[in-house]
Amino acid sequence: MLRIGVLLSISLALLILGGVLPPANQANPVSVNLPQYTVDGQLKFPANYREWVYLSTGIDMSYGPGAGMDHSMFDNVFVNPEAYKYFLANGTWPDKTMLVLEVRGAESKSAINKAGHYQGTQIMGREVHVKDESRFPGKWAFFGFNNTATAKMIPTEMDCYSCHAQHTAVDTTFVQFYPTLIGIAKKKGTLSAAYLKEEPSAAK
Repeated sequence: MLRIGVLLSISLALLILGGVLPPANQANPVSVNLPQYTVDGQLKFPANYREWVYLSTGIDMSYGPGAGMDHSMFDNVFVNPEAYKYFLANGTWPDKTMLVLEVRGAESKSAINKAGHYQGTQIMGREVHVKDESRFPGKWAFFGFNNTATAKMIPTEMDCYSCHAQHTAVDTTFVQFYPTLIGIAKKKGTLSAAYLKEEPSAAK
């Protein structure tokens, strides 16, 4: 019996070293990139989002009339790597996709800078757009964070839901503003009918 136990231990060690089985105490690196919630349903902010895939930056963008501001802002968008890889292959987003919008103030006063703007160090706001089909009736939900580790879901009555539903390029997301992905969606034939109606040239 002892000899059999030793042989089994050696075989298991070889499997682990050979990459067939992960060590029992090894943390799953993918889990930190998936949506995580508190017991009362609040979304935990993905603190490592700046290690994710960068999609695009907009400046002073507004989806509604009369939304002028007395200052400029940059909107940076990041997506979890697993969702990005899936989009490259399929032209749409998988379940558990997380898109982070990071808002930073625009600066211009620097000894070397003579024109234009650059991003400041202060984060003015953060928002997360999550696809979690088993949790949300509409599959997607928005969460706004103000220097907090968790946030409640933004109510579905808010304009962000209807705006995304009516003007989305792909699966309630504004892929039309992500230059590295819009061509993939066009190639895969996943552009929404609403977007093609608004931007008929995109179908050509």
